[in-house]
Amino acid sequence: MTATTLGRARERVLAIGRREGDPRELRLRKEALVLTAVTISGLATIWTLTYLVLGRPLAALAPLAFQVVSVVSLVHFYRTGDFNVLRLAQIVAILVLPFALQWSLGGFDNSSAVMVWAFAAPLGALVFYGPSRAIIFFLAYIGLAVFSGIIDPLLPAVQPMPPVLRLAFFVLNIGGVSIVTYAVLQYFVHALVAEQERSDRLLRNVLPEAIAERLKSGEQLIANDHPQVTVLFADVVNFTPLARREEASSVIAILDELFSRFDALAEKHGLEKIKTMGDAYMAVAGAPEPRPDHAPAAARMALDMLDELQGYCAATGREMQLRVGVHSGHAVAGVIGKRKFAYDLWGDAVNLASRMESQGLPGRIHVSEAVARQLGDGFRLKERGTVEIKGLGAMRTYFVERG
Repeated sequence: MTATTLGRARERVLAIGRREGDPRELRLRKEALVLTAVTISGLATIWTLTYLVLGRPLAALAPLAFQVVSVVSLVHFYRTGDFNVLRLAQIVAILVLPFALQWSLGGFDNSSAVMVWAFAAPLGALVFYGPSRAIIFFLAYIGLAVFSGIIDPLLPAVQPMPPVLRLAFFVLNIGGVSIVTYAVLQYFVHALVAEQERSDRLLRNVLPEAIAERLKSGEQLIANDHPQVTVLFADVVNFTPLARREEASSVIAILDELFSRFDALAEKHGLEKIKTMGDAYMAVAGAPEPRPDHAPAAARMALDMLDELQGYCAATGREMQLRVGVHSGHAVAGVIGKRKFAYDLWGDAVNLASRMESQGLPGRIHVSEAVARQLGDGFRLKERGTVEIKGLGAMRTYFVERG
């Protein structure tokens, strides 16, 4: 049987009882329990047939009963999706039946300590119920183990197994429990690691990587003072009238395409995207990691954004323009929220960049004097003159072009 065939068979087994809309953690628990039930049922066949061949039909009833319980509960699970019934049936069966088998064979020694299979019950409860419920099954296991020790000398005499078979069953019992436990826990841990990696990727998509790492390390309050950053605001001019004429799906598709292109530019130029607000886009250079060339980096991204929009319009036949504002100055950055995290900026740099954008011109990059002073070769500045900035008074501003 090839690895591909085995993989397909395994996938069909894991698909038993899956339901659309199951939370990922619940789906993982269902898959792990189904895998456990099928694996132990398969191994139980060996014990059933062996005891029948050895002329021990009473002993064969215990592993056979486990197979029956497994088949019935799995069919019920497949038809109804009732995870509670499958979970309880499997854990109770694996807890009780190995002890019953041990008693029927005359005790610890003659049964090769088959009761070790019952330890899978509290382990399974730990995985499938959680710590608080698992303690009940663990105490039940300890109680049955102690009870077995007390009654062991009182059990009826049973024809002993040949020493070679007793040794073989010791190996099978200990090895079988070890294999099943390891296989299920390995599957569960592997899935949890994959889920953790997925969560980490999602967190890094929402937050800067350095900030995400600080959150993961347990830092509760993340706030940083940045003496010098450059903030970029961009707004799609007259997008609201366009949105009124378009279907909702078309509006989202346009913004998704444009902002995805802007995200790629932010990554290219080393800026951190902060957020989108409707048809506006905000990014920063110099936070969370300081950099000396924050103003030129933001200006280069702004110029590329104009080119990207022009290329998009040429390809789609749409008519849109971008208005961009850029300012350098002080800002405070940090993470807000407990359940839904957001990395944001506050301060003069943010307010003035927003003013630069709102009082700029379509198709132009409007920058403050603080930005203009930091731009060198590769840029051409056109003085706009003195502009009255709301709340701040008259300011000298410039338009930036490629040099």
